[in-house]
Amino acid sequence: MFGNLGTTEILLILLFVLIFFGAKKIPDLAQGLGKGIREFRKAARDIQEDINNPKEDKKVEEKKSE
Repeated sequence: MFGNLGTTEILLILLFVLIFFGAKKIPDLAQGLGKGIREFRKAARDIQEDINNPKEDKKVEEKKSE
C-alpha cells in the first residue's frame, strides 16, 4: 500500500499530521477520506458493471429511439 515507505517514514508522516491538524481534526479527516474511498470504489464498480453488461445500454438506447 505504501510502496517504499518504511515504518519510520510512516510514523513521521503521522506525527506531522497530528501536529499540523491537531487531535480533534483527525477523526474528521479520516471520515472524509473513508467517504471518498467508498465513492471511488462505487464508481469503479459501476463502470465495471457497465463494461461487463453492455446489453443494458442497448435496451436503454432502443427505448429512446422508439
